[in-house]
Amino acid sequence: MSKRILIADDHLLLQEGLSRLLADEYEIVGTAQNGRDLLALAERLQPDLIVIDIAMPELNGIEAARRLSKTLPSIKLVFVTQSIDPAYIHAAFAAGAMGYVAKQSASTELVTAIHHALQGQYYVTPLAGREAVQFTRIRPKANPTQMFGAGLTPRQREVLQLVAEGKSSREISAALNISVKTVEFHRNCLMDELGIHSIAELTRYAMLCGIIT
Repeated sequence: MSKRILIADDHLLLQEGLSRLLADEYEIVGTAQNGRDLLALAERLQPDLIVIDIAMPELNGIEAARRLSKTLPSIKLVFVTQSIDPAYIHAAFAAGAMGYVAKQSASTELVTAIHHALQGQYYVTPLAGREAVQFTRIRPKANPTQMFGAGLTPRQREVLQLVAEGKSSREISAALNISVKTVEFHRNCLMDELGIHSIAELTRYAMLCGIIT
């Protein structure tokens, strides 16, 4: 019986390309274009493995992986993404990834990475260099408490990403099913904790720590 795979990437052409690449060997059960849809689909479809990008709207791939690792720990996660920065690779594996593939080499590496992941083995693209392949020894370039908002609460990371994407308080309220006052409370707490005084600075911080690209 073919293993069931869910693909999460906000670029439709890449979704289609990855689906074609994997369709001969695996059953593609669905695709998601943002992290929030990914969580809902994963819960409903219960795939064996998810191919996931880091840079996704509404909820980035690292945050989605953190949640999936807690709620659906049996699902294997393989990242296919643009960056091969060691800090990103470290964050991906810390979030529960079994594989990390560069988009530029996905056509030749992704199937191998999926084979490894389904067998409980780790895979890192050789493009990242020898040190990254031994990912347990990676030391991120950035402060690990800052990368992908690791020092913030899950709700703060959600609000931070949506604010940085230009969403209004009302739009964030609707997306997270919380009141506008609660959105503003979280945003103000974020700014106080980080010593930030404007939305522009908050957006720069989100870019610096990888929450948005």
